[in-house]
Amino acid sequence: MASEAEILDELRRLRARVPQLTGALAAGVDGLVLAQDTPGVEPERVAALTVTALGVAERMADATGQGDFRELLVRGVYGYVATYAAGRGAVLTVLAQDRVNLGRLLLEGRRAGARIGELVDAEAAEIEAEAEERSEATASEKAPPRTTTARPRTARAPRTTNARTTTES
Repeated sequence: MASEAEILDELRRLRARVPQLTGALAAGVDGLVLAQDTPGVEPERVAALTVTALGVAERMADATGQGDFRELLVRGVYGYVATYAAGRGAVLTVLAQDRVNLGRLLLEGRRAGARIGELVDAEAAEIEAEAEERSEATASEKAPPRTTTARPRTARAPRTTNARTTTES
């Protein structure tokens, strides 16, 4: 996946743009933490819960005809938990105080999610391309070279038709 340092830089820039954030975490859609800046919170637990919530949110969006998942917002007594799609392979979860400017949170979260998605998807595409190259190289090493020699043609006997003759009686 994308470099943890690059993702962590994006999380820190997000927290600088929205000072009321208390934490930010990027996770793969498999629930593994890619990078986190979540003091006082267990990142693995938050990542696992994020992926669970993501599954429910995706099904809800699909069942109601709202299209692909984009974001999920949960409001608690003490603040917000917002989860954003981050490309095809990751999600971004941010924790915010109750006094956060919600519009700013949504805007900046979407931007950060898009940037993290670019990082993760670019890395995934690179890995996929390298794997494909290795696969092609391995296949060409294992397979015997294909030679195209012309097969000799055998002559065919002319086709005879079974013509019926009728006789008048």
